[in-house]
Amino acid sequence: MFLDRDGTLNRQIIRDGRPYPPQTLAEFELLPDVPAACARLAAAGFTLVVVTNQPDVGRGTQSQAVIEAMHGKLREHVPQIARIEVCYAAGRVGDAPDPRRKPEPGMVLDAAAGLQLDVSRSWMVGDRWRDIDCGKRAGLRTVFIDFGYAEELRAKPEFIVKSFPEAAAVILQAK
Repeated sequence: MFLDRDGTLNRQIIRDGRPYPPQTLAEFELLPDVPAACARLAAAGFTLVVVTNQPDVGRGTQSQAVIEAMHGKLREHVPQIARIEVCYAAGRVGDAPDPRRKPEPGMVLDAAAGLQLDVSRSWMVGDRWRDIDCGKRAGLRTVFIDFGYAEELRAKPEFIVKSFPEAAAVILQAK
């Protein structure tokens, strides 16, 4: 089970119809019922892996220490998380995308290899087009959490839901 972080597990900051990650530990707040939904997925046998782009660190506008503190808080509330993969790349360098920055599948493939996970039996849950594209490129089934952002999907997910608990319910039913 590959999970985006911002907007999927924790509250995103919305500006002009677009989502942004929290900038401070005080702004980092899990969405309602996320810990319980994660516990249900883990109890059903899923290995939980967070895959998150944090480009503000690469841009120098966010501290890696703050990101790590957020992940500490996330692990405290969701101890079932087996691994957190983070890409700090700011974005494209020249014409080549970073292979670990979503929508590229590098973080998923690295975690799958390290944890010996079968991607053909895995899922990606996210709230942005990059999450769904990443999941598709890695060979995962995908669930899109639709918050009505001012951006379009590029790839079609298997399911569209309104919340992470709803995503977990759909996955558990499809299992």
